[in-house]
Amino acid sequence: MSTTILVVEDEPAIQELISVNLSFAGHKVLRAFDAEQAQTLIRAELPDLILLDWMLPGASGITFARSLRSNERTRQIPLIMLTAKGAEHDKVEGLDAGADDYITKPFSPKELIARIRAVLRRRAPQLTDDIVEVGNLRLDPATHRVSGGTKALSLGPTEFRLLHFFMTHTERVFSRAQLLDQVWGDHVFVEERTVDVHIRRLRKALEPSGHDAHIETVRGAGYRFAVQPQR
Repeated sequence: MSTTILVVEDEPAIQELISVNLSFAGHKVLRAFDAEQAQTLIRAELPDLILLDWMLPGASGITFARSLRSNERTRQIPLIMLTAKGAEHDKVEGLDAGADDYITKPFSPKELIARIRAVLRRRAPQLTDDIVEVGNLRLDPATHRVSGGTKALSLGPTEFRLLHFFMTHTERVFSRAQLLDQVWGDHVFVEERTVDVHIRRLRKALEPSGHDAHIETVRGAGYRFAVQPQR
C-alpha cells in the first residue's frame, strides 16, 4: 500500500538515495533539508511516516522529534531516526525523544525498507498490505477484497479504508474527528457527519454476511469495531 514518507535529511546525496529507493518501493516521498522545511510540509499534509536525520542545520533531529511528540497532531506519526551516532547512549537518547526505530549510517536500502515495513506494521497496520482477519471476516488490502465466511462483500473505496482501519484497531472507540484524520487524512476538510454516512454504508455492505453488528455506536463518543459484537 502506498504511504507518504517525509525524508528530513540535509545531505543531498543521501536524501536523493533514500527518496529514489522509497519511490521505487511505491511510496510517495516528501523532502526537507531541515526542521523548518519539514514543519512547513507537515502543516500542508500529514505524512504516514517520518525519516529524520539526527544532525540537521538549525534545530537538531532530536529537538524536532521531541517537538513532534509534544504536538497532538503529530504525536502518533511513526518516526525513524537516521544517524551516524552508533553508541548505545545515543540510541537511548533517540528512542527517549520518541523515535520508533533507530538506523545507523551507513545502511542498505533493503534494510531501510524492511525497517519501515516493521514500524508501520507495529504503529500503523492499516497502511500495510498485510491480510487482516477478525473471526471469519477477511480483508485483503493488496487485492481490495473483503469476504465474510464464504461470501464476497462489495465495499466502496472509503468504506474499505474505514473497515481496514477498524479491523486493525479493534475494540477502541474513535470519535468522528479521529476517524476523519485517520481514514480521510487531516488535510481533507469534510464535515464530521460525513463519517456517519459512510458508517451506514459500511454496515449495509457487511449485512449479507451478518458482520454489520461489529460496527458499534458508542453514544456520545463515536464508533468501535467489536471483535465479539452483542446483538
